[in-house]
Amino acid sequence: MFASLKLRDYRLLWSGMVGSAFAMNMQLVAQGWLVYEMTTSPMKLAWVSLASTLPQIFLSLVGGVLADRARKREIILIGQAINGIATLLMAVIVITGNVQFWHFIWVGLIHGSMNALSIPARNAFIPDIVGEPLMFNAMAFNTAAWNLSRILGPALAGGMIAVIAGGDTSSHFAVGIVYFVLSVLYFVAAGTVMSMQHKGKAQRRRDTGVFQQVTAGTRYVRRSPVIGGLILLTIVSFVLGAPVQMLMPAFSSDVLNGGPDDLGLLMAAMGVGAIAGSLTLSKLGGLRRKGFWLFFNSLFWGVALIWLAACTTDFWAMIAVGAIGFISSVGMSMNRTIVVLHASPRMRGRIMSIDTMTHGLMPLGVLPIGYVAETVSIQMGLGLAGALFIGATLVLWYALRAVRRIDQGFSPGTVS
Repeated sequence: MFASLKLRDYRLLWSGMVGSAFAMNMQLVAQGWLVYEMTTSPMKLAWVSLASTLPQIFLSLVGGVLADRARKREIILIGQAINGIATLLMAVIVITGNVQFWHFIWVGLIHGSMNALSIPARNAFIPDIVGEPLMFNAMAFNTAAWNLSRILGPALAGGMIAVIAGGDTSSHFAVGIVYFVLSVLYFVAAGTVMSMQHKGKAQRRRDTGVFQQVTAGTRYVRRSPVIGGLILLTIVSFVLGAPVQMLMPAFSSDVLNGGPDDLGLLMAAMGVGAIAGSLTLSKLGGLRRKGFWLFFNSLFWGVALIWLAACTTDFWAMIAVGAIGFISSVGMSMNRTIVVLHASPRMRGRIMSIDTMTHGLMPLGVLPIGYVAETVSIQMGLGLAGALFIGATLVLWYALRAVRRIDQGFSPGTVS
């Protein structure tokens, strides 16, 4: 189960990712609490969130070109270092009492830009370090680290603010201290990457511009029935499966009549299921007929959404969201790993940037499903998402023959 972590360079890369993942998830609580305390405006919260997600749509493809043109280690190192500097400046601004709303916007833009430019390099770097046979194991630990930080990070940040503020809800000092901790985590992440021996050398290339290389990457995806099909599955998962997290607060309040503690338990159950899924995937490198299991996983995801919509008690709702966490972790990680393995090494950075960019399509599902949930009921919104998910998966099953035929997926063209 821990085979990839026995490799020194991957262990360092993974440790850096853990630090940056905790920093990102802790920041969601720190900035969200302070922005709302300053503005009492949900729309201001939305603008701050948008500032960090927009670069993911517009810069991910550029990040993919960088991953193919430059040394991956340097790209990741620079991204972590700039995030650390920006967070440290924000800590000083908050503690000195000079913070204004626009400060959160520019920090969000910097963090979003650095992540968009460096995440493709990080994902494309993994096969260079661990090799094809350990890819499923390594990607599973990446997902496990993110899911662990998603559970513990917000709780840690909230606990720090509560303890340091001592009940003073207007205390900016406590949030400033959290920002200092976040900057340390980013700098530690940069240090671990700097300690790596493998540099992730750039692929030899023709003298073409960024636009031409982006175009070449998108053309490569369109012409590859396996990679293009897997990215279509990813889009469906994000558009129809991911919005469940956005609806959890409303579901807990309106359906279960719960409070913040009940919502915390639901989110924790989803995180525990996701970690269990990541650890399960680490043992599935030799699983046959992976294409079939990807489709089965998507169908089960849709069924679990309908199951959650029918739940009226905390116990069964926790079981359902735990199942969703498990399914989403296994499916998304397996999908991404196969994409990396099937992509040509000279194209991996650009392919992973397209995969990263698809994450920004989640609002396409959140807005209509949220509208149904608000105008009809939460259960109807979740049930509709599940039914559409099942229907879309069945359509893709018949349309994506190459994906159906994927066997182990260890190398390009490995199909049964």
